[in-house]
Amino acid sequence: MSSVNRKSDAYLSKSLFIRGLQCHKSLYLHKYHPDLKDEISEQQEASFQIGTDVGIYAQNLFPNGVEIPFDDVTLADQLSRTTKEIEDGTAFIYEAAFSFDNIFVKVDILRKHEGKWEIYEVKNSTSVKDVHHNDVAIQYYVLKGAGLSVSKAFLVHINNQYVRNGDIEIEKLFTIQDLTEDVIEHQEFVEDEIKKMREMLKDATPDINIGGHCSDPYECDFGGHCWQHMPENSIFSLRGSGPNKFDLYRQGIIRLEDVPKDILPQNQRIQVEGTLDKKSITDKTAVREFLDTLWYPICFLDFETTFMVPIPLFDGVRPYQKIPFQYSLHYLERNSAELLHYEYLAQAKLDPRREFLEKLLNQLPEDACVLVYNKTFETGILNELIQVVTEHEAKVANIINNVRDLMIPFRNKDVYRWEMEGSYSLKYVLPALVSELKYEEMEISNGGMAANAWMRLWEVEDFAEIEKMRNALLVYCKLDTLGMVRILEKLVDIC
Repeated sequence: MSSVNRKSDAYLSKSLFIRGLQCHKSLYLHKYHPDLKDEISEQQEASFQIGTDVGIYAQNLFPNGVEIPFDDVTLADQLSRTTKEIEDGTAFIYEAAFSFDNIFVKVDILRKHEGKWEIYEVKNSTSVKDVHHNDVAIQYYVLKGAGLSVSKAFLVHINNQYVRNGDIEIEKLFTIQDLTEDVIEHQEFVEDEIKKMREMLKDATPDINIGGHCSDPYECDFGGHCWQHMPENSIFSLRGSGPNKFDLYRQGIIRLEDVPKDILPQNQRIQVEGTLDKKSITDKTAVREFLDTLWYPICFLDFETTFMVPIPLFDGVRPYQKIPFQYSLHYLERNSAELLHYEYLAQAKLDPRREFLEKLLNQLPEDACVLVYNKTFETGILNELIQVVTEHEAKVANIINNVRDLMIPFRNKDVYRWEMEGSYSLKYVLPALVSELKYEEMEISNGGMAANAWMRLWEVEDFAEIEKMRNALLVYCKLDTLGMVRILEKLVDIC
């Protein structure tokens, strides 16, 4: 047994309870070996901030409440301040703090209604998930145990059918679902699970193997520790659908060389053979057929859009709708012509959609072949744009008709290099075919980072920092379309 001092092991919180439901080992490591956690990525930090922002925004459902501060404030102080607000008859309390049975919870919104209290848990999801029931149930358990008269428990989540028109209509942005009956039924389950967790915490590290629970319902932050025994080329590196990887793992099939090839679909067999034998594939006939669908002039086009924005930024926008804010366009009028480049990057805080589309239409010849990487994405954005800029519907429809997808030869494995590791993503295809073009050392190296950078521009005031971030965005997006130019050159060389 570990020599760690366990005097406070009985302490739990809402987040620790949810962690323990997902995996006892994760809870144990969090309490005794937090140094084994993975580093928090920029994307994770952005996701956490989104959750915080939505929680604050939802407070407008019950305005003029009192918030219990938690930054640089002790748990005891939070509890005492909450008690004072309750005693003072405050109707709405944000981030109310409670403790019972050595379990600490904070309630996003606590509402006093007809002499009793209602719990409102806020999530940035667009539906109620199983984990949310447990989240609200542990709050109900603690508040009831602490002696509060709780009559209702609700889950507040984003309504993804809402379309902004003017100021945000807070009641339409959110959907409120009553979970009271289910939460009450969960109370025995909550008590049982608390006992199991506390018994577990008295013992040694739980012997729990990796499994689907590592990422369900949340990505565990001890992944690097628990998965460190995986070899570089393991079954979990297989791309696409095929046999259940955890079933193979439990059978002792871990390395790619151990996988019976006859159980794999063709795409995964190609990946395995490529990885083990450094084997590549080139189907010249298929490549020629693809090239025959292209023509000059040819435009290489890539969009960048917002990502994970729950509060609509502009009129006519739904929660989480992608808003295009940037494009890169390389242009070849004919074979051996000078390669031209155009680009657009919207100013922050302004709806970019009309300007985005009109600049694009001015720079795209009507008869040009428009080459993109993942046709579904760009054509989807164009179709949404013509809902806003309706007068250009015919021109946009013509562009969409001229769009061709550079992904096709790689998705079909007509061209495959073992360095692609089974993926046909541009981020894998480009360095495998054009080794001098790489994303790794760039300040912005993927679409998520680009989206986060543009949203940060809304808050940055320092001119030098703004210029630095905008330049990083332009460099990143330009590489995507330049990479497509070089990839097409490689396909031509093949034939």
